[in-house]
Order: sequence, then structure tokens, then C-alpha cells
Amino acid sequence: MTTAFSVARYIRTVVDLVCNMWALKLVSFFMLGVFFSYYLGLSCLLTTLAVFGVYLATGGWRFMKVVIKTLPRDLRALSVLLTLKWNVKKYNNTGSSIPKLFQATVEKFPNKTCFIYEDKRYTFQEVDLLTNSIANYFYESGIRQGNVFAILMENRPEVVFYWLGLAKIGAVGALINHNLRDKSLLHCIHAAEAHGIVFSQELSPAVQDIAKDLPNTVQLYYIGQGSVSGVSAISLDPLLDKSPTYQPPAPKTRFTDKLFYVYTSGTTGLPKAAIISHSRFYYMSYAVNLFLEIGSDDILYNALPLYHTAGGIIGVGQAFLRGTTVVIKKKFSASKFWDDCVQYKCTAAQYIGEICRYLMAQPFRSSETQHKVRVMFGNGLQPGLWRDFQKRFGVKIMGEFYGATEGNCNILNFTNHIGACGFTSMIAPFMYPVTLVKVDEENNIVRDRNGVCVKAKPGEPGELVGRIVLGDPLRQFDGYVCKKASDKKVAKDVFRKGDMAFLTGDVLVMDEYGYMHFRDRTGDTFRWRGENVSTFEVETTISKVIKLNDAVVYGVAVPGSEGRAGMAAIVDPNDQIDLKELAMALQKSLPSYTRPLFIRLMRQAADTTGTHKLKKTTLQAEGFNPNIVKDRLFYMNTKTGQYESLTQQVYDDICNQKIRM
Repeated sequence: MTTAFSVARYIRTVVDLVCNMWALKLVSFFMLGVFFSYYLGLSCLLTTLAVFGVYLATGGWRFMKVVIKTLPRDLRALSVLLTLKWNVKKYNNTGSSIPKLFQATVEKFPNKTCFIYEDKRYTFQEVDLLTNSIANYFYESGIRQGNVFAILMENRPEVVFYWLGLAKIGAVGALINHNLRDKSLLHCIHAAEAHGIVFSQELSPAVQDIAKDLPNTVQLYYIGQGSVSGVSAISLDPLLDKSPTYQPPAPKTRFTDKLFYVYTSGTTGLPKAAIISHSRFYYMSYAVNLFLEIGSDDILYNALPLYHTAGGIIGVGQAFLRGTTVVIKKKFSASKFWDDCVQYKCTAAQYIGEICRYLMAQPFRSSETQHKVRVMFGNGLQPGLWRDFQKRFGVKIMGEFYGATEGNCNILNFTNHIGACGFTSMIAPFMYPVTLVKVDEENNIVRDRNGVCVKAKPGEPGELVGRIVLGDPLRQFDGYVCKKASDKKVAKDVFRKGDMAFLTGDVLVMDEYGYMHFRDRTGDTFRWRGENVSTFEVETTISKVIKLNDAVVYGVAVPGSEGRAGMAAIVDPNDQIDLKELAMALQKSLPSYTRPLFIRLMRQAADTTGTHKLKKTTLQAEGFNPNIVKDRLFYMNTKTGQYESLTQQVYDDICNQKIRM
């Protein structure tokens, strides 16, 4: 009996080793059936069924369970993937571009509303004519293919108009976060090697602060009524009124050429300019479109920043590629969200995790049950909030996704699987070469004796990586403008010896069905308010204020909030730190989401590394709990804008969400 069972287990092992694809498993069942049929003199069908039965009885039923549960999902994903690959190849061969695809949409829906902003509606034809005038003006001014212009504006349709107008003549827009100031803002402009800056009038003070440090070759332009003070800038509005609206001279383009830059935080340092190609814009937008079945009859509510991937690519892409009407909001408002959706008759909406939490915290209003929103998509939705959110607001589909702006790793959960940000096929993992590679407790990648990365098993934390295939627009790595920064995101010998893969810097965990759940970020960053925060940048700013080297920044978990809030630990043995001065300096130099919400003033550096730096892991584990931390603790009172003492009562109120951070 023991011998027979050992033989049975051997049969199952052979089948699993032959191939981990279900189709080839069936072939192996048949071949083994033929083999035993020949030697035992039984019918081929009988022996094949017997082999299959042995496989199931000895543990193979687990794999067949996965096949039954995930086959429909994987077939749908395969259909989308093949459609994307076919279209990208076609557009690449024909020299297509996003402006050309947008033109095709204009011809199909000329009088349909493209964008809604406040009380203004823009038809597709109006957007086309406006962007033509922008393109013609800059072309006649001598701007040519490859020239870069920084676009610095608050959320408004003009952000899109200018990068599209520039793209029509082959120029490249650099979409800058309008919250940036001083050094960070100046760095972004230098990093893009911008020929000029187009900014909105309300942001002229930010431009004025850096104007003296800009190269003389950088031309300044602004939009808005009146004039700006402190800088020499050209007013574009009257010039565009005179600019022709015919189609501008289109340069020869490839689908893999640069479209614009989006800035993203890396593991360390200041923001980096990630290259968004025409093909990348297309497949990121169109994949969401196909999976969530968003069409020209839909109206999408987009209150996300247009300088980011989610709002500026995936949201805007629904209009450009499918004719969907997109509502653009200047900023998100929890109290007006559902009222707006009712007013504009929205059928789809975008989110980040914080948006969902803010909406749940709102008191009941009738509009939350009167809207027609059937699908919402985004990232960062807290698993514990997911089901309650859908139940309260009646949204049938939550399309949680994961996308690395600069890389080739994009996954999407379109099946409402609670807590998952996407999946990979367990039946045919080769189909989409994105996987998790095992990491240790310090989030370092684990390799086998041959130096190849070890794949993470279900339940094991692993860093998400994507195989790089040169020449394949879906699999290549566009990276950053800075080659050195790009090289840091590439690893070798990942799937096999000699290959290359993009490192996301994010740790996820996969379940038995291939669904992936976000776990943590590697490196020196954390995520707060839907933004990646570089601790290096914040530490540099703090050091200039406090005139000390012993200061570190890290993220700490706050009950009821997605991501991690910033906390700074500063060595201050002589009580010299002026927290009011620090708060003012941080408000002046840093965007709100990067400013530390907690301060820990330490008498001495108790736990340091070999290079005399404070150990973040220890500090992060202790958090801001006054029962654990014996140093002086402070929190940012958002009402006063000042750091105030963090007492036990304050800590309890934060944990009970009576004080919101």
C-alpha cells in the first residue's frame, strides 16, 4: 500500500514538473494514460482517467480547484492582453501617436462633451481646436520635436490642453506637481531640461521664488487674465486668440516616443521625471477601459491630480481613446462628491484610498443613494472598508489596481476580490511576466545558489517585478530622464540567468488564486495621502532648519488611515529646537503630504547604525505611542498649524479617530 501511494505521488510530481500550465497537464495525463495502456493492456480512456484520479487523490485537486476558480478570470485577462498587444503593435508599425488617436475620437464624436470643468463644457472639437492653436503658436515660435516645457498649473483642463498641444508638434510636457516649492520645484524643472515653463497666474509666486535660479534660456509663459509681478513672462491668452486652429505640421513619430513626463518619488532623493511614452499612455488607459467596460456613454468623475498617472493618464485617457466624458475637479471635496456625481450624471468615478475613507466619514446625504455611479477605480482602498463602502454607496464594481508610473508592472483587480490590487495567472504564469520575488525580513531580494531570484510562494511576501523585453512596448522599461536613476530600478538574473526585470520597490503578498495584496514599500519611502514621500528630501529640509545632522524621517501607521504618516525623530539634547520655526519652514518648502505629522525630540541618539545614523526600523516600530516612547512627542494640530504636545489623551483621540491627521 505504501509503495503504491509512493508511485501515485511520483506520478503527480512528474505531471507538475512537466509543466505548470493546465493545458500541458492534460497532455501529460493523456501520454501517461497511453503509456500505462500499452503495458497493462487496458483501454486508453480508462488508464487516462485513472492517472487523472491518482493526480487528484494525491493533492492535485488543489491545483484543479485553482483552475476552476480562476479560468474565467484568466481567459478574460488573456483576451484583454492580446487586444492590447495587437493594437500596440499595429500603432507602432503605422507610426501612430496619442494626438492621432485623439483625432480619430474627435472625428467620431465632434460635438460630444469631452471635459466638464465647473460650469464650462468643452466638446471634443473645441478641445481639438484649442490644442491646435497651442501647437501652432509654439511651432511658429520655433519649438520643435523633443523640446521640453514644464507645465505648472492647478487642476484644470488647461493642463491637458497644453501637453496635448505640445505633443501635436512632437514637444514634450513635464507635468509638475503644483504643490512643490523652492528647491523641489526648481529641481523638477532642471531634471526635465525644460526649454520653458507654462504656469497659471495663481502660481506666479512659486515661479517668482525660483526665477533667479533658472537658466537665462528658460522662457516663462503664463495663462490667466491680467499680468504677473516679479517675473518676466509672456501672456499666452491673447496670443492664442490669434493663433490659427488648423492642424499643425505633425512630426514623424513612433508609438514608443516620449509623450510627456510624470514626476515620481524613487527610493531616495528628490522627484524624478518618469518617461511616459505614447504606447504607455495607451495601454495603461485602454487596459482599465477594457477590464471595467467603460464606454462613450459613460461620464467619469475625476477629482484626482492631473499631474499624476491615475488622474492625468488613466482618467484623461478614457476621453481621448473612447470618447468618455470626463468631469475634472479643481480639488476633491468629500461633502460635494456625491452631489457632483448626481449633478453631472456620472456613471464612473476615480478614487485613492483616502477618498473612500473621507466619503465614509461624511454624514448621510440623499445624493449618496441617488447617483448612477456603477464603477469606481483607483488604488489604496482599505480592505476593511471595501465591502462597507460598496454597501453604503451602492457602487457595484471597485476596480482596485496597482501601477508603477515609470515601470512595466501594472495589475488590476476587476472581479471585486476584497483587498486585492490585481492578480497573476496561476494556470499560465508565463502569460503576463509579472511576479513576486521572495524578500527577507529587511525586504532584500532572496536569490538561490545560482544567483537567480527565488519566486515567492502564496502567503510569502515578495517584491513585485516585471520582466523587461527590449523592443516590446508592453514589456520594455521607459524609466526616467536620468539614466542613473533608471539603472537603479533594473535587476539582472531575476526569472533566469541573463535576463532583466524592473523593480517596483513594493512588497506584496499573493494568495493561492494569484490575487496580490499590497504589503509595504521597500527602500526609503512611504506612502501618505496617495503620494509617495521621499524621506531623504524631508530630512534635508529639516536639517537646514535645525542645523543638526541627527534627524531621520519615517512613516508610522495611524489607525483608520491608509499608508503611513510622516514622523521625524530629532536629537535635541539642549532643548534648542524651535518647533514654530520648523513648522513655518516645512509649510514654505514642502507639499502638505510630505510634512511630518509627528515629531520626536530625543535627548540622545540611543540606537544608531555603524555610520552613526539613527535606526529607522526601531523608531518606526515604537511609533508615536507615549506609553512606549519616553522622549518628548509632538503632533501637528491641523487647526492651528503648529506642533503641540502629544499627551496620552491626544494619542487616544488619534487612535479613536476623534482627531484626524
